[in-house]
Amino acid sequence: MEACLNDLLKSPGFLGTKASFLSDITLVLILISAVLFTIGWQLAVQKHYRLHRWVQTSAVILNTIVVLTVMVNSFLLYILPGIPAKLNEGSYGITTLHALMGMVGLIMGVFIVLRANNLVPKALQFNNYKLFMRTSYCIYMLATLLGVIVYIVVYIYGI
Repeated sequence: MEACLNDLLKSPGFLGTKASFLSDITLVLILISAVLFTIGWQLAVQKHYRLHRWVQTSAVILNTIVVLTVMVNSFLLYILPGIPAKLNEGSYGITTLHALMGMVGLIMGVFIVLRANNLVPKALQFNNYKLFMRTSYCIYMLATLLGVIVYIVVYIYGI
């Protein structure tokens, strides 16, 4: 069973690029997260705060699972050993920038979700939700855009 799953994840992807199935699934799940974040943002604009919180919480959970199970491992295995020597080569620079933006967005998103669900101590609570959420959303979308660029650079152009 495990060997079969590993073979599937390493098999060619379904998006018609040089990417593996795992890379294609990762891209799709991250794009789903971005769509959910955008839907959640619109729900807040329409003052559907409870539904907004549920959608944003779901998006953060999905994003966190993908980042921690796939992206962190890939970065540690393939990119980190080449830093700083290879930052100007291939996809090292853009991938590193994507990882840094993604890490900031992930940390902010998880913290905001914990705060919104009353799971942080009072000393760490904030009341200016709009500033934190808008900043987090912008950083997350930038990280997503950078991730799509990484996918294109690596799996379409083969750099």
